[in-house]
Amino acid sequence: MKLAEERHIAADPATVWAAVLDAEVLKQCVPGCESLTGNPTDGFEAVVTQKVGPVKARFTGVVTLSDMVEGKSLRITGEGKGGVAGFAKGGAYVTMEPEGDGTKLTYDVEASVGGKIAQLGSRIIDGFAKNLAEEFFNRFQNAIEAPAEEPEAESGTETAADDATETPKKGWFRRLIG
Repeated sequence: MKLAEERHIAADPATVWAAVLDAEVLKQCVPGCESLTGNPTDGFEAVVTQKVGPVKARFTGVVTLSDMVEGKSLRITGEGKGGVAGFAKGGAYVTMEPEGDGTKLTYDVEASVGGKIAQLGSRIIDGFAKNLAEEFFNRFQNAIEAPAEEPEAESGTETAADDATETPKKGWFRRLIG
């Protein structure tokens, strides 16, 4: 499966670059990610649970970043094994360039699967992979640029501090480094 897309992110390339290298941002952006540890230099180890058609699997694998040109481009490569369900591997070449008041992020994705998952057929696999890539980059964009959401108190006894510890709010990364 191959996919090429681009999107405009309302943040400067340095902010987008920092987010791409941040394990916490990546963990929140990968759908079904249970854990992501490591660093850009040595790579990341990930545990991700996904359901593809009738097959649900827990994948363990590695993600590496290579061909890095600071602030401009990099290659993200990953491979995961899901036990009897099979394996998934793929990568994306990501470029960033200034555009107006933000960054044009372009990505070319390639993915392949094997084992029981591959038996589902290319139409199901390609649709799933496209949706997964789209969801990742939507979450990535929201982590950088979305405005903060107001905390909602569910009862009169909770405080804003209690709400803030539950889940990170959209756009948190940009506010953190901005």
